[in-house]
Amino acid sequence: MSAAAIRADGLVKRYGATDAVAGVSLDVAPGELFGVIGPDGAGKTTLFRMLVTVVAPDAGTATVDGLDVVADHREIRRRVGYMPGRFSLYPDLSVRENLAFFASVFGTTVDAGAALIAPIYAPLAPFAGRRAGALSGGMKQKLALSCALVHRPRVLVLDEPTTGVDPVSRVEFWDLLAHLRADGLTTIVSTPYMDEAARCDRVALMQGGRLLGPPAPPADVAASLRAPLVRVRADGPRAALLAWLRAVPGVARAEVFGAAVHVTGPPDAEPEVFAATLRHALAGSSGVEVAPVAPGVEDAFMHLMGDADVA
Repeated sequence: MSAAAIRADGLVKRYGATDAVAGVSLDVAPGELFGVIGPDGAGKTTLFRMLVTVVAPDAGTATVDGLDVVADHREIRRRVGYMPGRFSLYPDLSVRENLAFFASVFGTTVDAGAALIAPIYAPLAPFAGRRAGALSGGMKQKLALSCALVHRPRVLVLDEPTTGVDPVSRVEFWDLLAHLRADGLTTIVSTPYMDEAARCDRVALMQGGRLLGPPAPPADVAASLRAPLVRVRADGPRAALLAWLRAVPGVARAEVFGAAVHVTGPPDAEPEVFAATLRHALAGSSGVEVAPVAPGVEDAFMHLMGDADVA
């Protein structure tokens, strides 16, 4: 079995009285596309900053490409491509100049990394002379990824790379990550978007500086919700529907999902029986639609987060 490309064991980072990361342990296999999924403030950025040696852990250990993040921080920086959450390139430099600068920082050239970045850089090529600050959000994203890859890193670390980007650009970006994965590049990516979890080989759900259970394939995470799940739609304000559903006996959880409400029932109930119970409770309401649905990663996350709050 190959050694882990990334390994964290009990990582802790404190800021004052706050544990931004509180004992996180995980392994990322070589060539894996690994997702850390969680809302803002979950601790994802702090975890990633420790992995790329920007900050040192207060406790625990971590290795990247077999190197210790404290003792071997200089060598790790040569082997890792890092794309922070905020656009961090030089807005007054052109696309071409930014790429050349980052190549020079790592002692290489754009030509040396051209084959790896070609699928990503191709849409940027016609705008090579344009200032980076004048690019659209999706183009800035592709430039940042190109700069993170130009030195041909062994591990790619992406911190919320699609936050604030339009939906089409988000899909295009994840298509690019799938291409890099097919080439064998180890990638760890954080995101607050639960729908992006399905594009990962495995995901770790994070909240309050902790992982909500062991990392697992997205399908296994969704299947961990062992309770009936029902989608409810009805005419009228969703806030009123949500409050009403939460008061129905037998409802374990009710959360807004888009235009509907997802309602979780007791673990021992059959989905159709639980759906029938909700239909009966909503009898007389207008425009009611009630149907069992298969749980997704977001449903499992909300359930696990609720369990963590109780604990």
